[in-house]
Amino acid sequence: MANFTTHIGVGTVACGMLATLTLAADVVAPENLVAVTLAGVLGSVLPDIDLKDSRAGRAMFAGLAAFFSFAVLFAFAEKFSIAELWMLSIGTFLFFRYVVHAIFHRMSYHRGIYHSVLAGLFFAFVTAIAYYYVLGRHEGVSWLAGGFMFIGYMIHLVLDEIYSVDVLGTRVKRSFGTALKIYDGRRIDHSIAMTVATVAALMLTPPTKTFVDGMTSRDMWSGLRQRMLPGDHNWFGVTGRVVSYAGKRTPAATPDGTAPIATGSIKKPEEAPAAAPASSPPKQ
Repeated sequence: MANFTTHIGVGTVACGMLATLTLAADVVAPENLVAVTLAGVLGSVLPDIDLKDSRAGRAMFAGLAAFFSFAVLFAFAEKFSIAELWMLSIGTFLFFRYVVHAIFHRMSYHRGIYHSVLAGLFFAFVTAIAYYYVLGRHEGVSWLAGGFMFIGYMIHLVLDEIYSVDVLGTRVKRSFGTALKIYDGRRIDHSIAMTVATVAALMLTPPTKTFVDGMTSRDMWSGLRQRMLPGDHNWFGVTGRVVSYAGKRTPAATPDGTAPIATGSIKKPEEAPAAAPASSPPKQ
């Protein structure tokens, strides 16, 4: 099994490369790219949430405890005194950080259902839901974040399988086949519960039209192919010549050194134009 440092390192590099492709294809606005990439990095360590003493597990439950603690604090801010709010907030944090954490690990075991493609789909759907309903992102951006989450999740599982093969000793470890699987065959009840949760999450996900249209756009894929290598062998802008992308003659960089990408095909809905001010009455 790969350790936390390996998972977070490989996940960050892989998601960074994927983010580069996303930016080059002009799929998402740059201001949304960091949030989307972070979902993939989180996915690269999330399968180890069922490992009781793992950093991912501790960080995950600490984050959930903090989230619910603040949620309770803001929900009852106008109903209770400051002392009562402190007690509710601290009690909620301790409950999720230690009680829920202990119950979760009593009901799960490492490389169980959370080391499966089914769990990866579940967390991808939950990510899309969270980005759309909680963070208020556009539906296309929300699904892109879910896609990054799923890819990061799969990178973790594949990496664990690779570490199950002892190349130098030319042998396969006993753990081979337990990291990357469709479902958990050892605990069918866990697999059934995860299937129900995944279907329920799918029913709550945002619309997919914008994301599907963006990913299947011929112009997007054509532009990505043309941007894969520098035009006219103009590597790193050494020659300063003009390069052509998607049939347009554009400079390799703007005067301030930034790339000529500004919006992205998946962006926030356009706001309604502000009402024109009423014209003042004519002077007498």
